[in-house]
Amino acid sequence: MSQLKDILYKVNIDAVVGNTGVVVKDIQFDSRKVSLNDVFVAIRGSVTDGHEYIKKAVDQGALAVICEELPKELVNGVTYVQVSNSNKALAYMAANYYENPSENLKLVGITGTNGKTTIATLLYQLFKNAGYKVGLLSTVHILVDDKKYPATHTTPDSLTINKYLNEMSDEGVEFCFMEVSSHGIHQERTTGLHFTGGIFTNLSHDHLDYHNTFAEYRDVKKSFFDHLPKTAFALVNIDDKNGLVMMQNTKAKKHTYALKTYADYRAQILENQFGGLLLKVNDNEVWTKLIGNFNAYNLLAIFAAAELLGLETIETLQLISELESVSGRFQYMVSPQKITAIVDYAHTPDALKNVLETINSIRTGNEQLITIVGCGGDRDKTKRPKMANIASTLSNRAIFTSDNPRSEKPEAIIEDMEAGVEPQNFNKTVSITDRKQAIKTACQFANPNDIILIAGKGHETYQEINGVRTDFDDFKIVKELLNQLNK
Repeated sequence: MSQLKDILYKVNIDAVVGNTGVVVKDIQFDSRKVSLNDVFVAIRGSVTDGHEYIKKAVDQGALAVICEELPKELVNGVTYVQVSNSNKALAYMAANYYENPSENLKLVGITGTNGKTTIATLLYQLFKNAGYKVGLLSTVHILVDDKKYPATHTTPDSLTINKYLNEMSDEGVEFCFMEVSSHGIHQERTTGLHFTGGIFTNLSHDHLDYHNTFAEYRDVKKSFFDHLPKTAFALVNIDDKNGLVMMQNTKAKKHTYALKTYADYRAQILENQFGGLLLKVNDNEVWTKLIGNFNAYNLLAIFAAAELLGLETIETLQLISELESVSGRFQYMVSPQKITAIVDYAHTPDALKNVLETINSIRTGNEQLITIVGCGGDRDKTKRPKMANIASTLSNRAIFTSDNPRSEKPEAIIEDMEAGVEPQNFNKTVSITDRKQAIKTACQFANPNDIILIAGKGHETYQEINGVRTDFDDFKIVKELLNQLNK
């Protein structure tokens, strides 16, 4: 229980009607969860506007309302606080309510188009193996040291973030690694958090359904670094031209990493094969179980972050050599017929290109590469033809199928994809709406030593069609189908 005036610390207030000395039990932004003596924060969302539910929240017992626009009818005994940005207000209130838990541990945010999950998860793994209590806020799940909770968003809402950071603080967690999405930054979910460091991976085509232009997408990512304190570090990939943009206005200590250009942290790929990578990192050789150029960048970021957080070089390199790949990120198996199946979360043009180029750089060329790819419904349509073009150009065969169609017709999504295929690649492509049937067809096409890439869903264990989620795990399905071929 806290006084309203205490949890409003740092909130930019335009007007107050009523008493801010009232004691509130909890903070809610979903009117359905409001109960007696709660404070309700009215958020304008993309689908619904919380301002329409203020009366409902008050009827359910809310004794205070935070809103951008005061309702026409004010109820006696209820405190109304008008703010310019409800999302920002919620973020500060959540941090204050939980007594600013991010200040009690070393919180590192990872942002960029690709690599966030891998870097955050492997940093968690590395510091855990080094003997620390560690937290993780990721797309795949939330970890409070050894306790696992399901994740619903890449960057959870402010209340959820602070709730888990508070639990981490109570459990004595020393480090927490957090994926920071552009949606999360734009919706102020990271506002009010105290970051020890920020990592920028890369920037490529994604989320233009939400951010109107690439420049807007880039600038939202940049704002994360603009708000880092001078006590934090900013670690950026300067092989990506946007890396230097991220550091333009930051007060944090600047550090760079790269494979191709001069940087504070450098790496060179000495060997790249299905068994792993041999890297030279700042003049030290290290063998890792991870595969591909994109993972060389991820591992270099992990090495740099570990050093910036105080680990010794030799210990860090040893821990890197023990890291296991992340679920749904270049996860592969070899069937009894010697067919290699790879499942990867690649759901952007750049990520798909990276994975296919990695496979092509390792394979001998005597085997077929069969790629199964789909694009999500109700998401950025402009990347669909690009994804199809990349898949059909860099594979021997490309099968276009459903990903998570959501409320769109799968056939319409596939039609958008097909528009990107160049004439010389038409005969290499086939479209199969049913994802399981697409995977089955790829298994039937494949001969011994061939490679099947299933892209787009990665760690996801469901498929969403018309608002209904059904169990669907690419890795389990391809494993089962390949084993059936052997019978």
